[in-house]
Amino acid sequence: MNILTIETTCDETAAAVVTDHLEVLATVVASQEKLHRRFGGVVPEVASRAHVERILPVVDETLRKAGVKLKDLDAVAVATTPGLAGSLLVGLVAAKALSLTLNIPLVAIDHLQAHIYACRMSADRAVFPCVGLVVSGGHTSLYECHAATDFDLLGSTIDDAAGEAFDKVASMLSLPYPGGPSIQKAAEGGDPEAYRLPRAFINDTDRLDFSFSGLKTAVRYQITGPGAADFRNIHLERQQISDLAASFQAAIVDCLVTKAVLAILQTGLETLCVGGGVAANASLRQQLTHAGEQHHFEVIIAPFELCTDNAVMGAIAVERLRRGQVETLDLDIQPGLIRKH
Repeated sequence: MNILTIETTCDETAAAVVTDHLEVLATVVASQEKLHRRFGGVVPEVASRAHVERILPVVDETLRKAGVKLKDLDAVAVATTPGLAGSLLVGLVAAKALSLTLNIPLVAIDHLQAHIYACRMSADRAVFPCVGLVVSGGHTSLYECHAATDFDLLGSTIDDAAGEAFDKVASMLSLPYPGGPSIQKAAEGGDPEAYRLPRAFINDTDRLDFSFSGLKTAVRYQITGPGAADFRNIHLERQQISDLAASFQAAIVDCLVTKAVLAILQTGLETLCVGGGVAANASLRQQLTHAGEQHHFEVIIAPFELCTDNAVMGAIAVERLRRGQVETLDLDIQPGLIRKH
């Protein structure tokens, strides 16, 4: 069975062809990084317009790379939640058109579940049940993952996502977008203990939530001093930038690792699966691996190429197809997040 998967939840136009045996025949990702760089973050209208321009060429290239023709497709799957409304709609309309024209099943994908499924793809074996940590530009959430498509939310950010905080702090430090790689590079020459920055909820064992807005503000005050309105004309020495980047990164990593370990201890599960763009951060990967060794649980982190948005993780559609869970053509997007029960 050949399945075309489509991913347009944010600013990456992606498609892949996978089989029901989870074999990846081809994958293509068209990045919009250059389009959004001048703004220091993703602009929804710019993203959706770029998806319109790129969706058909991306699908066409994916099929050609896979050596598969349209008539060889047995199903089409598309991410419908969560994400930017305009971006989601582009992918959904394309998937519906293919489903209707080719008379093949249409499968809806939860983008966050798919990020955890990237760990299943890389491990090439069963990973559920597990604790899932999704950490990206738009999401920072912990889940109890009973199965590939059966998640209970344990905790999430109450304000900024970790990746969003990376982007905003990078902008304050005059580092290029996207902020994650820029902060990591700058932090390599810095002292992570140079600045005492807040770690919200880190000592609160009764909740598994995150908060990064105060951390972001604390970095700003380190640059400008309390109460200052503008930081854009303030010159920082290279070492100051490195020390701030390292201290900020350390605070983010401490919060993520501490809450992930707490989720493991509270659920009694023995596996932690981690996905999302921020999961590519080297310090986070190292600290999570160390925590797993210290507390005796398995840590599976998506490989670098499957951390950022991609369509390979859309192979999660196989799980729904095996249970006969397909959609009708009145399927709609759901831009919002999964909430706690």
